[in-house]
Amino acid sequence: MEAVAESPDSSGPFLKNPLLNGVQFLDQALSRSSSGQGSREASVLTKAAQLNLISTPSEEEDDDDDDDLDSVEEAIRMVPDQPSLPYSSLPTGVCYDSRMRFHTELDPSKDRSEYHPEDPRRIFWIFRTLCEAGLVYNKELTKGPVVQRPLRMLPARHAKREEVLLVHEEDHWEFIKSTASKDNDYLTAIEKHYDSIYYNQSTFYAALLSAGSAVDTCLAVARSNVVKNAIAVIRPPGHHAVSDASMGFCHFDNVAIAAKVVRQREAEIRKVLIVDWDVHHGNGIQQAFEDDPNVLYISIHVHQDGRFYPSGPYGDHLHCGIGAGIGKNINIPWPEKGMGDADYLFAFQHIVMPVAFDFNPDFVIIAAGFDAAAGDQLGGCFVTPACYAHMTHMLKSLAGGKLVACLEGGYNLQAIALSALAVTKTLMGETPPKIPETAATHIGVETVRKVIVHQSKYWKCLEPKHTADDFAGLPGVERMHDVIRAYQSNVLYDTHKMIPISIYRDKISRSFEKQVLATPKYANEQPLLLVFHDPPELAGQPLTKSGRMELHQISMADVLNYYISWAIKQGFNVIDVNIPKFLTGISDPDGDELDEALKIKSAMDELAIYLWENYVEVNDAECVLFFGVGMAYHAISHILNTRTWEQLRQYHGTIGFTSDGELPRVNEMNISDLGKRFYKSSLIYTSRCHPFWNKEQKKLSKKHGKLQRSKASTLNAMMWAHKEEVQEFLLDRSGLPLPQVKVESSTDLLKTRVEADGDTIMVAANVHS
Repeated sequence: MEAVAESPDSSGPFLKNPLLNGVQFLDQALSRSSSGQGSREASVLTKAAQLNLISTPSEEEDDDDDDDLDSVEEAIRMVPDQPSLPYSSLPTGVCYDSRMRFHTELDPSKDRSEYHPEDPRRIFWIFRTLCEAGLVYNKELTKGPVVQRPLRMLPARHAKREEVLLVHEEDHWEFIKSTASKDNDYLTAIEKHYDSIYYNQSTFYAALLSAGSAVDTCLAVARSNVVKNAIAVIRPPGHHAVSDASMGFCHFDNVAIAAKVVRQREAEIRKVLIVDWDVHHGNGIQQAFEDDPNVLYISIHVHQDGRFYPSGPYGDHLHCGIGAGIGKNINIPWPEKGMGDADYLFAFQHIVMPVAFDFNPDFVIIAAGFDAAAGDQLGGCFVTPACYAHMTHMLKSLAGGKLVACLEGGYNLQAIALSALAVTKTLMGETPPKIPETAATHIGVETVRKVIVHQSKYWKCLEPKHTADDFAGLPGVERMHDVIRAYQSNVLYDTHKMIPISIYRDKISRSFEKQVLATPKYANEQPLLLVFHDPPELAGQPLTKSGRMELHQISMADVLNYYISWAIKQGFNVIDVNIPKFLTGISDPDGDELDEALKIKSAMDELAIYLWENYVEVNDAECVLFFGVGMAYHAISHILNTRTWEQLRQYHGTIGFTSDGELPRVNEMNISDLGKRFYKSSLIYTSRCHPFWNKEQKKLSKKHGKLQRSKASTLNAMMWAHKEEVQEFLLDRSGLPLPQVKVESSTDLLKTRVEADGDTIMVAANVHS
């Protein structure tokens, strides 16, 4: 039966095809049901209301007609059975309490113009921005209209002692508690003994409010009867606080405490995912769960080989958990600042989300630090509010939408307010805005792939599955960098009779065996080109099914060989120094990343000085030019920084190529104007996506040399794109003659031959007379 619309003054409810009207009709029927009358009517109309088949009728409508009930029942039968949607009907929650602002510095430095980064205004700026956007009503802060379904305010409370002790030791609890009764002089004095911490008499209570608010916000979402998801605007932050100490602005580990309480009190919450996108590694959260198989902690942070706070190797990609928790700790450690939206989204798409779906959590907590946001004075990265929105949107797809974002760091007031606003809008259901830049940087891709290789043994969703460990203990195993260097040596010997130079130093002689090659007459008076370079770049695609790398799918780019051949033909002598990424007798394949990098740099610096003192300074060449490629370019700056100008009398200039990593610079400890001299005698090319160019540069330092931003992004592509400029520079600085150019023309074709010691390069172009 199809319900037919009637006039509003008819005796039955106002029917429309196929929906019926009658909220008042329902109310009256329910009232009669409560008095013992109209039980059928109430039952039918209750079901109709659940299916959204009724709406308000006119006042004249008669609510007693059984025929109308037959129509309603028929309409109900026409609607297929469907589950209720409680999640979509719930609002998003927000927890904020101004009392958390009472934790402040007692004795700020008098000569400091700026506030402490962990500023009490941080949470106020976020909450005020939410109010001004109309997402939540506050009689003092909300000026305009409020959205149809605003945020629901969740009450803050102090964490209980037993909750805090789930993560922290009792001595730590007692110490923080004792600060509430200490005088200012005592609190100011003890700050000096702690790592990036300040106290006042309200610190204990503010820290309890922060932790307790995180707990209750998570419980409200976990129980699914108050809010569907939420953001906790809390401070002080917590993810650096370890079991027995405060550090890094943090006193109690809010997120860790909340995760433990939720799992303890809610039987349905068995597995918890914690995603920490604060720019600093959350060492406290990692410590709390590193042996727990039911908590997956993923941190995306700047690491800088352990030089970035909280420093050390704990945040590197090799720390994957311990015991039963092995594989449930994933660190994505950026080697440099300057990472942007595309890098974070690349990490999410290739690691965070595949692993999260594999883990299949019951609850998700974001340790939502916003200090990777563009403009943050500590983070130095360039993540936009739109990127935070996209990451939140992806995480909402997990755990049935049970998601809480707990504020951690973020110290640019405007940046954290706008970033938190974007996250909150996404939690409320708004679609994230577009992100224009989607190509990750080279170091971003490299970092993600390095993490994938290491974590693939624990996660079936990550490829590749095969590493060099498969060959452990087998005879005839060679590292590819040794194979490739042997090939290079053979090519350079066959082409130019270049031979290995012996290194007579106990620590490095074996490590650099066959890595230093020279032309036969390198010691005579001809200009000498001293080349320090990384191994050639490799590119390949693993097999889709097995993840293995086959040789026919791997290509090697070695544009440097072109330069060496060109230089020799121009009359240069050449010393070619290859700096492997793994040094035999020095490197440990299972060693700490920072320690290994320092070992290689130390060995490279020692080799550079050895070569200068024993093969360069003593030879007859009046002109020495440096050519640096990749991280090996640092060896050149080490020579310049450790010599006097008299010792550098042969030095005439430097060419440098670097695609990522820290830019080398000269200092002026031995030579007062070395920066100016280096600038005038150098050409240093960086990739177009080098993090250096993302920084706000008031003035380029001459100590980096004459920097040029290439349009290319890889080392070999840069070397090829700028070969004419580099060749002209080397010839000019060496005093060697420029190649002769002859031009022959005809009516149809202009042909140019560049003749250089027997080589002819033909360039042709159509011309019209």
